[in-house]
This record gives sequence, C-alpha cells and structure tokens, in this order.
Amino acid sequence: MALRGLRRLRGCCDAGRTLLPLPLRRSSSSTRPNEDSSATALTAEEEAAFERIKRSLFKARKGSVEDLVGSLGAECSGIRLTSGVADRLLRRFGDDWKSALGFFQWAQSRGDGYAHTPYACNRVVDLLGKMRQIDRMWDLLSELHCRGLVTVDTVAKSIRRLAAARRWKDAIVLFDQLEDMGLARNTETMNLLLDALCKEKKVELAREVFLVLSPHIAPDAYTFNIFVHGWCSVRRIDEAMWTIEEMENKGFTPTVITYTAVLEAYCKQRKFRRVYELLDSMGSKGCHPNVITYTMIMTSLAKCERFEEALGVSDRMRSSGCEPDTLFYNSLIYLLGQAGHLFEASQVFRVEMPRNGVPRNLATYNTMISILCQYGRDDDALDVLKEMEAQSCKPDLQTYQPLLRLFLRRRGCGDAVDHLLSQLVKKSGLGLDLDTYTLLIHGLCRVGEIDWAYRLYDEMVGSEIVPRRKTCELLLSETQRQKMEVYVERIRNDIISFGLCP
Repeated sequence: MALRGLRRLRGCCDAGRTLLPLPLRRSSSSTRPNEDSSATALTAEEEAAFERIKRSLFKARKGSVEDLVGSLGAECSGIRLTSGVADRLLRRFGDDWKSALGFFQWAQSRGDGYAHTPYACNRVVDLLGKMRQIDRMWDLLSELHCRGLVTVDTVAKSIRRLAAARRWKDAIVLFDQLEDMGLARNTETMNLLLDALCKEKKVELAREVFLVLSPHIAPDAYTFNIFVHGWCSVRRIDEAMWTIEEMENKGFTPTVITYTAVLEAYCKQRKFRRVYELLDSMGSKGCHPNVITYTMIMTSLAKCERFEEALGVSDRMRSSGCEPDTLFYNSLIYLLGQAGHLFEASQVFRVEMPRNGVPRNLATYNTMISILCQYGRDDDALDVLKEMEAQSCKPDLQTYQPLLRLFLRRRGCGDAVDHLLSQLVKKSGLGLDLDTYTLLIHGLCRVGEIDWAYRLYDEMVGSEIVPRRKTCELLLSETQRQKMEVYVERIRNDIISFGLCP
C-alpha cells in the first residue's frame, strides 16, 4: 500500500529515525496475560537476589547508566537472575529511568541464558518515553527490533510516548514504517496512532491523517469514538456532534460511551441545560444513560457546589430504572459529606447499600472514614475501621491517613497515634510510604514531638525512601531550635547526599 499522502504529512520530519528492516514478532493473546511475571510469588532465593540488586542500584543511584551497569557487574555477577526478579525490579523503579535502563542493559549482557520478557522490554521503552528520553527510547527500540523483541504493544507504547513528547511527526514516521518492520497498518494500528494524537489534543492533525488513511484502511466504531473524545477534549463539542452524525452515516450506532464523552464535555463547561437536553435525546433514541453516566453528572454538579441538583440526578437515575453500583454510592456518600449531610451519608453507607445488595469496597470504607474525620468524629471513624476488618476488607494506607491527620492536630496525641501505627504495621501488615512518613513527620513536628519525628525520618531513610526537601528543611529547623546537634548534622549531610539543596 503506497500511502504517499501520509508520507507527505511527515516528510519534513527532522527527528525521524530509521529502524533496521528485520521482522518483528507479533503479540499474541495467549502470551499477554503472563507478560508481567512480577505478579508471580518469588522463591526465597529470588527474594534474596531482588534485595541484593536493589541495594546495589540504590548505592549507585547518582551515577550514570554506565556506572549502574558497572556496579551491578561488580556486585551481582554471581546472582541467578530470573524473569520474576527482573520484572518485579522494573515495576519497582517508578520513574527512575536510569536505574531501569542500567539494570535492563546489565541483565541483557549477562549471557547466562536469561532473556527479557515482553513486559520488561515494553516497560523500559515506555519509561524512557515517559521521562522524555526519546533518543534513548529510539535506540532501545532499534536494538529490540534487531533481537526480534518488538511487538505491537511495544510500538503502541512508543507512539503514545512520542505523541506525549510533542514528537507528532515521529509518531507518524513510526506508523508509516510498520509494514517495513513486519507489522500491519490496519484498523487497530491506525486507531492507536489517532488515539495518541487526540489524547495530546492534536485532533486536527489526527483528522488529516485519517483522511489520508481512510481510503485504504476501513474505520470502525472505535475510530469515530476516538474523534468524539478528541473534539470534546479541546472543547469543540459541535465537531464532536458532527462526528456522531458522520458515524451514523457510515452505519455505526453511537453508544452510551459516545454520548457520555459529550455529556462530560458539557459538564466541564457547566452547560448543564445542554446535559439534560442530551439526556432526553438519548432516551428518545433508545440509548439510555448508564450508571457511569449518572455518576459523572452527579459528581460534576457537586464540584460546582450544586449539591441539591446533584442529589436530584440520583433521583432521576433511580426513576429511570438504572440500578446504582458501588462506585455510584461511593460518589454519593462523598457528595453528601461535602454538602454537610453527614447523617444522610451515614444512612446511605449503613442502610441503603446493604438494603439494595450493593457491596461496600475499600473505597467505600475509606470515603466514610475520611468524611467522619473531616467532622472530627474519630470514635465513629474508628468504629468503621473495626467494621471493615470484621467484613474482611483489608485497610490500606489511605484508610489510616485521615485518622492520623486528625489525631496529629491535637496536643497529647502520642498514645492514639502510636496505637494506630501499631495497628497499621502489625495488624494490617502495611509498610509506610513517602506520603505517610511525610504526614507523620510534619504532624509530630507541629505538636512538638521532635525526637519521635526524627526517629521516623531515620526509619524512612533506612528503608531507602528519599524524603522530600520540605520535610528535611522542617526537621532541620526544629532540631536546630531544640539544639539536637547530632540530628542537625545528620540531616544536613542527608540533604547534600540526596541532592535536595535549593
């Protein structure tokens, strides 16, 4: 297929790269569920390998990618590396692209039979693109191509990241090369490109690409939904409605998903009269709103502090015969709490959900606890915590944070905070994260518990969690005021070590 028009669109690209013309391996549905082997439990030997590699990378984290590779080669050469260990490490790196790429290169160079999984390859490509390391991403993509490790998923992630980095023409270049690389330019891959461009608000460019491609590649209903969402994202709702007409003319029936995108756009513009008109129009066409649609409208009204009108949407949904689900009730509980209707929120939580057979999930309990803490009802919040444990709903850190925040506002809070932390760690089996450590340290400083705050800081750093600069500055100021010279010196050294100097 000679798509000269598409090539003209990207012809002036000054950053396009040429991939080696070797065959690519397609993704298959049979392998995708197991791509991420980090979900598999590790053996004791693998856990030890995981911890050893993690420590080595943490020590060398300030160096270059080459330094990380060298450090791993010196300290971890005797480790038996498995895909389970590798995938879990790559998941753990977060946005740390240097550690991810350094580990990836070291693992690939070992020559002991280890081979990267599709998840590992896609993860590093995606991370490099996310962190705007576009040239490195291109180089890795070419290298993976040579090794036959590129799949449609790899290309999809690359196109999305190129578009997000404003490398629109490079994204088109990559699509244009698909057939040269052994992959098909078909409806699926065209939709990937159009979706990536529309998500970055380049809807007009996506439309130009579509007009060039559509004589050769047949669109489907999803193609038109992409454009409906795209036009709505740039607040051009008239074009979105015109796209719906075009969709119908091509023989595709708009769904509730199509209309919900338009309704959401009207909600963002606070054009609620248009929302109700479109709801009526949908009903006349036999396309009835679903619970997701109603939840979105109700939440949008609540954000505009039109609480009574938002509650009216709940009544409208029930009268239409649309059954509420857990997400709807979670939003309703939050809405009632924000509107000052604490009793009604409790009634929904304790009476209406059980009566209608709608299960409460972790978010339901967390929302109720947060609202009760907002009103200073700590005893009631603790009762909800006990109730969720009795229902075998395991708390998470978001469950405890409102309670900790509430108690840390009060002088003499030590026993309550200590009890909660003990329950969090020992009973719930949770570890503290950066946000929770930050909350605790700042709260304890505020109530004068400086020694305790420092001990938590020391525990956080010992757990290889890098504190925020604001936390270090606050603790440094408080320890200086209390003349805790040993602590002061340690925090100063940490600020320099972590690169947190202003």
